[in-house]
Amino acid sequence: MTTQHSPGHHHSHPQGGHQDHQQSNESGLAETLDLDALLLHEHLQEIFDWTAQHQKNPGTILDLGAGTGTGTLGLARTFPQAKVVAVDQSEFMLQRIAATIERHHLSDRVSTLQVDLDTGWPQLSDVDLVWAASSLHHMSDPGNAFSQIGTTLAPGGLLVVVEMDALPRYLPDDLGIGAPGLEQRCHEAVARAGWNSHPAWAPAIQEAGMVIAEQRTFGYATDQNQALIANNARTILTRMRSGLEDTLSADDLATLDQLLEPHGPHSLAERTDLSVRGSRTVWAARPGR
Repeated sequence: MTTQHSPGHHHSHPQGGHQDHQQSNESGLAETLDLDALLLHEHLQEIFDWTAQHQKNPGTILDLGAGTGTGTLGLARTFPQAKVVAVDQSEFMLQRIAATIERHHLSDRVSTLQVDLDTGWPQLSDVDLVWAASSLHHMSDPGNAFSQIGTTLAPGGLLVVVEMDALPRYLPDDLGIGAPGLEQRCHEAVARAGWNSHPAWAPAIQEAGMVIAEQRTFGYATDQNQALIANNARTILTRMRSGLEDTLSADDLATLDQLLEPHGPHSLAERTDLSVRGSRTVWAARPGR
């Protein structure tokens, strides 16, 4: 799944044309997605299990914008009889998925397909389950994507769309350094900048002729595994530090610098009061025919 891409990002859209720069962006995104999958395994499995309640035994599954394959792998495990096709535009991401598939001995059931969903569509039909996690909001024409999904699904098939409601939160309100409320201010700035923004998808799904079966929000919160939480927090706060440099106050930037120091006294790695909190909203829909 895509995490901020997003459990994960899925249809990866690194910025910049230079190949080394693109690879660096994709590598950073991949690390974020994989950390997210490790930390939030139980939360993601809850969404897979909810999907299984709606679609008991799909024979074919399409993971649109598969990213590093968190969704692909989770779906393959949740539905052990299904054939799963992981679709992404990024060769880098698909190579990672291929390695994961081989490592888990799933090559007989899971395959990859390189498609830019903005310009083409997989030549597949009668698919029992289409999964799109943190991917549709990256597409230039989501309405077209929903229409294509509607024709790709088998009668009685199911579309599941997963989106993060906001970036996860990790910090206590009062850090003991800087002004309280740093993370809240970062999130407000991120929201104003439109990071990871996506619409409520129900109207677009219905406009494409599909019927909403259920919409549900899954929350999560854990303080288990402080080292892993610190690693996750570092990836997100590093992005915020560089992306919000012209938005945050000098004091808030200085506090972020102290948190992001690898071995400083206020480093994330030295803290024992971190937790990860957030939610994802999920839409399940069926073809209207």
